[in-house]
Formats: sequence, C-alpha cells, structure tokens
Amino acid sequence: MNRAEQALFNDKKMGFFIYLGVEAIMFAVLFATYLIFTPASNGPQPSEVFEAKTVILSSFFLLSSSGTLWLGERALKSEKQNIFLTGLGITMLFAIIFLGFEVYEFASFVREGHGMGVNVFMSSYYVLVGLHAAHVAFGIGWMAVLFVQYFRQIPRTLFTEKLSIFSYYWHFVDVVWVFIIGIVYLPYLL
Repeated sequence: MNRAEQALFNDKKMGFFIYLGVEAIMFAVLFATYLIFTPASNGPQPSEVFEAKTVILSSFFLLSSSGTLWLGERALKSEKQNIFLTGLGITMLFAIIFLGFEVYEFASFVREGHGMGVNVFMSSYYVLVGLHAAHVAFGIGWMAVLFVQYFRQIPRTLFTEKLSIFSYYWHFVDVVWVFIIGIVYLPYLL
C-alpha cells in the first residue's frame, strides 16, 4: 500500500471511529433510559419476561461470531483463502442464528401480551435491544457485500481495508451486546 492509499485509509478509519463514538453515545442514552424505566411500576417485570436459555444461546452465537471473524481476518492476511471464506461464512451464519433468537424472543413476548405499549420497561427494552438487532441485521448485509466484493476480486488492499472497517463495526456490536447482557438481562436472571 502506498502512502496516498494509507492516508486515505487512515481518513476512512478516523471517520468510522467518529461514527462508532456517536453510536456509543446513542446506546449510552438508551441504556440510561432503560435503567430509569426498569422495573416499571405496573405491568410485566423483567424477571417475569426474560428467559435465561434464550439469552445464553443467542449470546453464545453472537459472541462466538467475533472469534470466527478474527480467525477469518488472520487467514486472509496469511493468504489462506478457504479459511478466510469459512471464517466469514460462519460469522454470517452465527449472526443470522442470533437474529433468529431475537425475533423469536420478541415474538414470544408479544404473544404473551408483553408488547411495546404495555409499560415503559417493555418500550425501553424493545427500543434498546431492537436497535442492537437492527445493527446485527445491517452487519449481515455488510458481510454479504464483502462476499460479493471478494468474489468480484476488487484490489486486495482495498478489500482488506473494507474488512478491517467491518471488523471494527462487528466488534462494537458485540461489545454493546455484552453491556446488554450485563445491564438488561443479568440482573433479572440471577
């Protein structure tokens, strides 16, 4: 990579870190809102709604996806194309499974009468966890684009930069999930 390409990548990386900073502030506000409104004075309470099994399984898949992405990145740098593709593919599969658990959880809550409008706890829960799920869905789409770009054989340095920026995003999404586990679920599942 020449100096001009490196400078351009550094600018992109800085812009993306600014974006992640704004996202972190947005999630911090949503966490604060959730803490203010939970537990609610009436209606369903977190301990009545959350299921440990779903949280554990979904967490396993999402948090494991960071490891498979990391392995894929290392394989790409080592020119091990099949291992890279497998790592990125498993990351995408784990993300889809995680999203399936989230859809299942939300649908179960709604079937049980715990929709968004039931109380302020459920509203703040759906906004916080739903926004995170939207970030996962966006990440799945981004991975699909990365696959297309890989097979279209865009320049290797450009592809590596794109994968690196995606990696920052994906690890951010996983860190937010760790906070969701610790703040939203864990206090009411112990």
